[in-house]
Formats: sequence, structure tokens, C-alpha cells
Amino acid sequence: MDTPEPTQPIQSTQPTQPTQPTQSAYAPEWERKTLEKLAFAALKEQTARRRWGVFFKLATLTYLVVVLAAVSGWAPKRSAGADVSHTAVVNLSGVIDSQGDASAEKVNAALKAAFEDKNTAGVILRINSPGGSPVQSGMIYDEIRRLKELHPKIPLHAVVEDICASGGYFVAAAADKIYVNQASIVGSIGVLMNGFGFTGAMEKLGVERRLLTAGENKGILDPFSPVNPRHNELMKTMLDEVHQQFITAVRNGRGDRLKETPELFSGLFWSGATSVNLGLADELGSVDFVARDVIKAEKLVDYSLRENFAERFAKRLGADAASGFGQGLGEQLGVSGIR
Repeated sequence: MDTPEPTQPIQSTQPTQPTQPTQSAYAPEWERKTLEKLAFAALKEQTARRRWGVFFKLATLTYLVVVLAAVSGWAPKRSAGADVSHTAVVNLSGVIDSQGDASAEKVNAALKAAFEDKNTAGVILRINSPGGSPVQSGMIYDEIRRLKELHPKIPLHAVVEDICASGGYFVAAAADKIYVNQASIVGSIGVLMNGFGFTGAMEKLGVERRLLTAGENKGILDPFSPVNPRHNELMKTMLDEVHQQFITAVRNGRGDRLKETPELFSGLFWSGATSVNLGLADELGSVDFVARDVIKAEKLVDYSLRENFAERFAKRLGADAASGFGQGLGEQLGVSGIR
């Protein structure tokens, strides 16, 4: 048997094409490094641009917040006295209640700061108020008398602008003197409690009131129940008591200057000019007049404390949370409060 010859590999007659190297294989080292530097530079520039963008946005936001604070009263008001002799001014504006700028807490704090300043020559309580809570008014009245005893050399004068009525006049009566404009509204020495009754409307609508109480007087002044004469007498007695406290405060404050008439404590009010004739006020005069010609310290420094934005926001939240309770209590009493 013939032995087969070994098979020889078949060689291609086509010329072999050399493998093309990639472009990066021929790229010089300096070009690669240059590209890397350019990439890093672009990244840094982009990062810096973002940082500056954030900075300018924060700066703009801060500026807007400062402007808003200045306009809305968010920024705290500095009430430090001047470094020279001056007249301190404390404002009593709006309804006197525990939640507003005319609360006893704010007014008393301002008065205390004014009296304790060593450069205060005198204090002006600038009043523009229709009245409000007898409790808050009484607290301010008592604090004025206390501060006058502690600082007998510092006079306190009340200056009335548009109106000084009811609780506003209660406070003014504690001043050494009361100055008014001839057209100011002054007086209203009285107390009131108001409310509504819906029994007639309920009868027409066919609505039945079902009120259960533990305690015979718990449903006093319920606006959905018929008038109870005994409850009316109880409320009248309480109002008379508060009214007498008001009258006593005015008499103690004004003394012999009052020209008492049957109508003086009836709740009526008068013009500023007439109030001077009745002894409810002393003279016609403005804040500038009293500072310049009475206290003899023309420079005015305002010590008034004003509720800032944060406080108003916090109180608003609290008021909203308590609104259900307050509404229920108002329905129980059927009154809007004592004035």
C-alpha cells in the first residue's frame, strides 16, 4: 500500500494587507495631555459658573428678604434712646386687645423702656384708639401709675389724635395731662356687651333648639334660646361693676379737674374742644407741641414695640388652630365681648 504524502498548506496568492493602527496609536503624547487639560478646564469653568449662579441667586433672595422685612416689620425695631436728652414716644393705636400692637404686654414693655432710659426727659403716650378690653386697658393704667411712682421726675402726658374713647380713655386717665386736638373724639366712659338672638328666625324656619347643660346658668346668653330675665340681670350687674371700676380710675386720674355732670359717665363722647371744658382733657396740643413746649426736649424717640412678621405668622397659626374652640365659645356666650 502506498503511503500518502503529507498535505501541504495552501498559501494564498493574494498579498496580505497590513493591519491599520488606530489614530490614537500615532497621536503624540503632548496632544493627549492637551486634550485632557482642555477637558478639565471646561469642567472647572462649568462648576465655577454654577457656583456663581447659586451665589447670585442667594444674594438676590437675601436682598428681597431684607426689603420684605423692612416693609412688613419683620426686622426687629430698635427702640434704644438717643444719647442726648429726648422725649420718649409710645404709641397706643387701634383696638386694645391681648393679640395686637395695643396689647398691655407691648405697651407696658415700651413704657418701661422709655422710663428707664437715662436720657428720657419725658414720655408721651400717643393715643388713637376706640377702646377695647377693659382688662388690657386696666393693666396699662396700673403700669403707668407704677412707673410714675418709680420715676417721679419724668412726666407722662397723653396726646390724643383722632380718637380716645372707652378703654383708650381709661388708659389716658393715668397720665399727668391729656392733650387733644379740637376735633378729636374723647370719652365714651361706659361698658357694653353685645350679641344676637335668633329665636324668631328659628321659629319661622321650624328649627328646634336642643340645649343640654349641667348647671342652671351654663347656657347664659345662648343666642338660640329665649331671653332669660334673670340672666340679663346677672350680666347687667357685672357690667355695672366693670363700669364702676372705669369711673373710679377716671376720678383717681383726673381728680378735681373733672366737671361731673349726669352724662359724663353715661357712655357719651365729645369733641376735643368740649372735652377740655368738661375736664376730660387739659389743653389742645400735638406731640411736637408737648415735646417742645411742655417737656422741653424737642427730639423724639419712638419706643413703641410692633409685632413683627414672624410673630404675626406664628399667632395666625395659633389662631387658626384655636378657631374651632373660639367659635364654639362664642356660640355658647352669644356675645362679641365686653367693651
